[in-house]
Amino acid sequence: MKITSQVILGDSQEKLKDLKENSIDLIFTSPPYADRRNHTYGGINPDKYVDWFLPITEELLRVLKPTGTFILNIKEKAENGERHTYVLELILEMRKQGWLWTEEFIWHKKNSYPGKWPNRFRDAWERLLQFNKDKKFNMYQEEVMVPVGDWAKARLKNLSETDKARDNSKVGSGFGKKIANWIEREKVYPTNVVHLATECNNKNHSAAFPDELPEWFIKLFTREGDTVLDPFMGSGTTLFVAEKLKRNSVGIDIISEYYEMVLKKINSTNYYLFEKKGKYASSKAK
Repeated sequence: MKITSQVILGDSQEKLKDLKENSIDLIFTSPPYADRRNHTYGGINPDKYVDWFLPITEELLRVLKPTGTFILNIKEKAENGERHTYVLELILEMRKQGWLWTEEFIWHKKNSYPGKWPNRFRDAWERLLQFNKDKKFNMYQEEVMVPVGDWAKARLKNLSETDKARDNSKVGSGFGKKIANWIEREKVYPTNVVHLATECNNKNHSAAFPDELPEWFIKLFTREGDTVLDPFMGSGTTLFVAEKLKRNSVGIDIISEYYEMVLKKINSTNYYLFEKKGKYASSKAK
């Protein structure tokens, strides 16, 4: 199977227009948060964030397949003693664009270090918002099943007759509350909380996330040979994980330093199709 990675230098709002309509299976990205990364991306005022991001989500809606999924890693910020509402406002405006807000995942940062503020505690989690174009989208839940865990040994050991019979699922989409259905199963479906440590090695980027984060969602929403897009690729984590999992990928970033860094790494693996100075060059995968 020939796998390609496309690395593009430029503004996502403009460069996305060059991608074909309905060509992407999964969009996984973490754009600059409001008032963050001022020295690299300039920082976006939270009051202006929605207006800045909506033209990009409009293009993302165009390039995503009807069966595809958009996962947006984003975080609110505290301002003047309260949470700013720009993330909630963005969700509402994206729904007006035609997006379906189908799910919300939580990334629990297992190794979040402590801190102290006068009126709050440190966040140990971030949002991963799921958007779709259609209610029927590709999802491969079996790919992210997890071991049952030690809790089953105690809870399932002595089931009452009520637990053995009660509340079986009426929609065929799970086990309902009939606990007996979990007996002797080695793996179960996970929750919508993903427990992962933060990236200790920042990969020469100020906001790199761990490989396991895009890996989990790529496995959940794509098959080998599908195409993954990260319009704010940064250090290229999404692209490298997609390549490892035999998915095609497209990455865009406005910072030339990150573009060159990712391009060099992609080239070294001989899986690439890149744009540079308006021209394309390609290499077949070995």
